[in-house]
Amino acid sequence: MLWKNNVCLVTGGASGLGAATVIKFIELGAKVIACDLPSSITTNSKQIQQQLINNNNNNKNINIDQQLLFAPVDVTSVDDVSNALNKVKEEFGKLNIVVNCAGIGVAYKTYNFNKQQAHSLQDFTRVLHVNTIGTFNVIRLACELLGANQPDANNNHERGCIINTSSVAAYDGQCGQVAYAASKGAINSMTLPLARDLSTQGIRVNTIAPGLFNTPLLSSLPDKVKAFLSKSVPFPQRLGEPSEYAQLVCNIIENPMINGEVIRIDGALRMQP
Repeated sequence: MLWKNNVCLVTGGASGLGAATVIKFIELGAKVIACDLPSSITTNSKQIQQQLINNNNNNKNINIDQQLLFAPVDVTSVDDVSNALNKVKEEFGKLNIVVNCAGIGVAYKTYNFNKQQAHSLQDFTRVLHVNTIGTFNVIRLACELLGANQPDANNNHERGCIINTSSVAAYDGQCGQVAYAASKGAINSMTLPLARDLSTQGIRVNTIAPGLFNTPLLSSLPDKVKAFLSKSVPFPQRLGEPSEYAQLVCNIIENPMINGEVIRIDGALRMQP
């Protein structure tokens, strides 16, 4: 697919993995609507635009004003997601790619025996609501635009591509990650049936399961903690960079035979309890 003809929607698009994906798409020539919570857009949108300018001072093919839109979206809200999709249709006329990066996490054991306190059911529910239900909410509503595309001109007759974000915690979640691991495991389990459901319309669905990445959550940790986490990765022995996640997103989009797959990107990390 010619990137300049692609219109992409990225949730969690104002920070971390989502922001890196937005930047990569813009640099390749695509049009992008970056969806995130209003607070995140307010805090990070200018920084993203400035990074694009700094990275592409000599690239005359980049036009940020015409290629990039921000939309305030809570992925669990039908109205918010619908409004963002309407904005895509009004501004760009179509939608080709959806990347779901929005997500949250909490760190609580199932039961704290020292405090004699059970894991909050509200916190458990909230993590699943945002990570799993939010991901599905975006997909189910975006399918109308994706399915309306004309099949591409090659032999694949593809109409669109969806990429979700899981985590290695879905496979080997640590202590205190029961809610997060459950939400990401559900995303993994949705991947194949989603791909099968949408295959008749030529829409592919895949999931990326990142390991330890240098996102705002980890970058705020003390240097000693980051160094310890880096040493737990077999090779390369460092935190992953969000740009490497974005690179894999593009690899998946460009390879039409990758469908219904969950791909780990973790430097061979297998987390210990």
